[in-house]
Amino acid sequence: MCICINCHYVDRCTTYHAVEIQHQVPHLTETPDFEATEPTINVNIRPSQDYVEMEWDVVGCESFQQETGKWAKLRPGELVPT
Repeated sequence: MCICINCHYVDRCTTYHAVEIQHQVPHLTETPDFEATEPTINVNIRPSQDYVEMEWDVVGCESFQQETGKWAKLRPGELVPT
């Protein structure tokens, strides 16, 4: 699971913005202004018969600052990405 959903900077982070692009989901912000320090991203590749599914998860980041439920606060009522 992406640690970003519980990070204080999730709505400002350029790394999370890039993950949103990869997942083709709406952005929390169109103009991120925070550059994460040393993010680590796992990319899980699942080949299918007709396409390749790629799951991008930030699993480490020197800038990570715990704010439990931050993503859910920004998108109330929506399913939290897993």
